[in-house]
Amino acid sequence: MLSNFKSRVRPSQLREIVLIVLIVLMMLFFSTQIENYFSPRFFNRISTSVAIIAIVAVGQTIVVLTRNIDLSVGSIVGFTAYYVGQTLATNNDMSAIVAVLMAVGIGALMGSVNGLLVAYGGVPSIIVTLGTLAIYRTLLVEVSNAQTVLSSDMPQWLIDLPRQNIFSLGGMDLRVMVGIALLVVIFFGLLLRYTSFGRRLYAIGSNPEAAKIAGFRSQAIVFIAFVLSGALAGLAGFMFLARFGNITVVLGMELDSVAAVVVGGVSINGGTGTVLGALLGAILINVLEQSLIRWLSISEFWRDFLLGFLILLAVASDQLIMNRLRDYWARDTYQTAVETADAAVSITQGNNNDVE
Repeated sequence: MLSNFKSRVRPSQLREIVLIVLIVLMMLFFSTQIENYFSPRFFNRISTSVAIIAIVAVGQTIVVLTRNIDLSVGSIVGFTAYYVGQTLATNNDMSAIVAVLMAVGIGALMGSVNGLLVAYGGVPSIIVTLGTLAIYRTLLVEVSNAQTVLSSDMPQWLIDLPRQNIFSLGGMDLRVMVGIALLVVIFFGLLLRYTSFGRRLYAIGSNPEAAKIAGFRSQAIVFIAFVLSGALAGLAGFMFLARFGNITVVLGMELDSVAAVVVGGVSINGGTGTVLGALLGAILINVLEQSLIRWLSISEFWRDFLLGFLILLAVASDQLIMNRLRDYWARDTYQTAVETADAAVSITQGNNNDVE
């Protein structure tokens, strides 16, 4: 039974199961501390917040799988939200499709700068994206001239977008923005699992030298990973604009996106992790943050402390526990293969003896 379980469940899936259990236990705990915890309003607030950070986390996952990191995503979200907002404020006739494509295109362009410097320039990603984080944020301040985009200047379709539902059940709404995030998660989850591009991302992150020897175009793949990360951050910027309306010049999502990815089981050493894990990490972090905001017994300082502690705990568990589980799974798979081969040899020899 144990071997059958191990053949069906991979270590990454086990991590996802653990995350689901943690989310449930956390919500049960806070329900005993916070009155009317399981309210439809709380569900709607969490789901909408998760939708934005989950899209950024998907892009971050793609980059981290290649053994890199993108710290500029928060600045890309802020810049695209402000720029698209300013454009819509002066051109209310612009359609939703054009606005979304503009946000995605701006994000992809910013991501391509990171990709060029990392993939073709050979500069470490943490250095490049720290630099572009500051550059894009400064560019945002210059472009905005310290002004704010007001929701009163936005077209009506953008103001109505956050409240539009796919369906409602008992006061809990599945909103269009949440549906968009789910489509992004599903699409990139399938892309990573079933396409050659996804397999090459994992191969490059697992062993860059072996991937190069195998003939993979590692530089092009890393470049595309950063472009996708920027494009998804641009999409998240559009959704942030739709949700909040009033956009100021500074916005940071770097910590939340990295935390969601790491807590979700995407290894910072590359080559391991799933988009579903990143989504669960985003849900866990948002449930924790929103619950602590409502839990009046704890200060804002301790909320930040717990978020940082959660990141450290996730990294430590990945290094100490998940790596051992992966090694154990690998040894067991190898042993099973050896036993199967020995059994096949024995059967062949027996058949040959019968013929003689």
